[in-house]
Amino acid sequence: MLLFILKRIVSLAPVLFGVSVAAFLSLAWCPGDPAEIALRTLTESETPPEAAVAELREQMGLDRPLYVQYWRWLGRTLHGDLGHSYQTGASVVSEVKRALGPSTLLAGTSTLLAMLIVIPLGALSAARSGSLLDRATMAGSLVAISIPDFCIGILLFLIFSVRLDWLPVAGYGSVINLILPALTLAVASACITTRLMRTCMVQALEEKYVITARSKGMGEWRVAGLHAMKNALPPVLTYLGAQMGYLFGGAVVVESIFLWPGLGRLLVEAVKARDVYVVQGCILAIACIYVLINLMVDIVQAWLDPRIQAGAHHAG
Repeated sequence: MLLFILKRIVSLAPVLFGVSVAAFLSLAWCPGDPAEIALRTLTESETPPEAAVAELREQMGLDRPLYVQYWRWLGRTLHGDLGHSYQTGASVVSEVKRALGPSTLLAGTSTLLAMLIVIPLGALSAARSGSLLDRATMAGSLVAISIPDFCIGILLFLIFSVRLDWLPVAGYGSVINLILPALTLAVASACITTRLMRTCMVQALEEKYVITARSKGMGEWRVAGLHAMKNALPPVLTYLGAQMGYLFGGAVVVESIFLWPGLGRLLVEAVKARDVYVVQGCILAIACIYVLINLMVDIVQAWLDPRIQAGAHHAG
């Protein structure tokens, strides 16, 4: 297992290198001159003096060749220096850290809620294939897939906040504020994943080892939970891991609806303000989180299915 983890970590090196290049180019190819944008923000002037812009460009190293800029930027990044926000003057690292906590809370809660929906519902649908529960689950998930997640959020908002007045409209700071955005993302994520879980469980229940377990007199629920579930979970976890990575930066509309101060909302506000260093920091943080989550998913998959470790060892 340790060898498998080490190989996965080593394989991440080129991925992280590509992430760093993409994050750097988001600044280098961003429309407008970063030095001019910074001076406009700091001096509140639409036309800063050209001499001042040229001087700041030289201080920022923007007059150097692109590859020199990249290596200097990479060196600063590895030392935890991502520059400062044009809007607030705070370091980008502190801005990202501030948004990372709410994003982690929202993504983690949403994924946990999705798992609580997906695993039992998908398993029951597979075990009762063709039943009323199975047909209702598949029809309901198909309808929910067709509805964008922000529409689900607005619907929950209208029901529980406006009509029933059970939950706060928006905000951050308490568990109550977390319920609606987490439930919105959990429902949106659970729709496709439930169908995937059902398909994987149906396939697992038709395997020879399951038939053998049944022939030995093992109960149906024990067969499904002990044997089929373990082999059905890896692809489902892979998808949920990818979804969790998406939730850190892709749940922009939901974060905006519920005024959730996460990475997605920070990224949108930075793009609107053309705060390029914050945009760069958000892209880098989201990409690294996505890579690390997928590493964790690979480790869990290998733990659940030792054949994955054996295959990786044989390939190595």
